[in-house]
Amino acid sequence: MIPRIDAAALINPQHPDHQTAKDAARIGATDVGFLTVYNTPISPDSVSHVIELYRAFFHLPSAQKETYDMSKTGSNRGWGGAQSEQVDPDANPDYKQVFDCGVELDPDDPINKLKLPAYAPNIWPEVPEGFSKALQHYYRETTDFALDLLCVVADAADANGDYFRDKFSRPMALLRGNYYPERPAWATAKDFGIATHTDYGCLTLLATDGSPGLEVRKRGGGWTPVQAPIGEFVINFGEMLEFWTGGKIKATPHRVLGPKHERISVPLFFNPNHDTVVSPDADAPVLANDHLQRRFDETYVHLQAKTA
Repeated sequence: MIPRIDAAALINPQHPDHQTAKDAARIGATDVGFLTVYNTPISPDSVSHVIELYRAFFHLPSAQKETYDMSKTGSNRGWGGAQSEQVDPDANPDYKQVFDCGVELDPDDPINKLKLPAYAPNIWPEVPEGFSKALQHYYRETTDFALDLLCVVADAADANGDYFRDKFSRPMALLRGNYYPERPAWATAKDFGIATHTDYGCLTLLATDGSPGLEVRKRGGGWTPVQAPIGEFVINFGEMLEFWTGGKIKATPHRVLGPKHERISVPLFFNPNHDTVVSPDADAPVLANDHLQRRFDETYVHLQAKTA
C-alpha cells in the first residue's frame, strides 16, 4: 500500500503527528518506493494554473510547438514531440509530448562556461501568455519544498538528511509538463504513454490533473494504480538516490499505459548540483551530471542517434 502523508506533519518535527508521518515515509521510501503527500506549502490554485498553462501549450498546432523542439536545441530544454523519448529499449518510443525547463543561472555564473546540457538556457514560448513567469515561480516553490522533503525522508530512512542539504544550491532539477493524449487506436503491446522505467535522479515531485493512468510495479509482481487530486503530490525516488543511499531508498519501476482521455502531469525531477559525488564508494566516484547525462543519452531519441 502506498502511504498518504500529511506533508506539514512530516516536515515539522514539532508537529504532534510528526513521528507517525515519519514512520509512513520510511515505508514509502524503503519498501514501496512511492508515497503521496497532502497539506503542502504549494497551493492547489498554483498547481491548477500551471497544469492549464501546459494544456494550452500542448494544444497549440504542431508547427508552432516545433519552434521549441529540443531535438534542435541539443539539450533537454523546450518541447519534445510524440516518440521523442524511449525510456524502455524493449518498447517503442513513448507517444506522450513533453515540455522541459530548469534552473535559471545568473549570466556571470561560472558554470555557464562548462556548457552542460543540464544547465542549458530555458526556451520560453510566447504563447500562452504568462507561461514562463508562472513556471519559474512554480519551479522555485517546488524545488524549495522538494529539498525539505528529501532531507526528512532521508532521515526517516536512516540516511542522514542533513548530509543532502547543501548539495542542491544549483540543482539540476528539471520541471516537465507531460501531455498524454487518449491512447491511440494503433497502439500495440509495445506502445505506452511512458513505458516501464525508474526515474534517473533523486526525488520526483509529481502533480497531476487528477486523471488516472500512473501504475507502480508491486514488489511481488503486478501493478498498483496511483493518483492524487490537484493539490496533492505523488512522490517517488530515482536511481541516483538509491545508489547514493546504499540501497536504503528504493527506485521503483512505474509506467503510464495511456489514458482513455487526455492527461496532464507535471513532475519535478529533483537532482543535485552537477559536481556532487553520488556514489557511496569513494574509490569509484560517480558525479551526478555524469549519471544523468548518460541516462538522457540513452532516452532522448535525438541523443541516441548522436551517441550511437
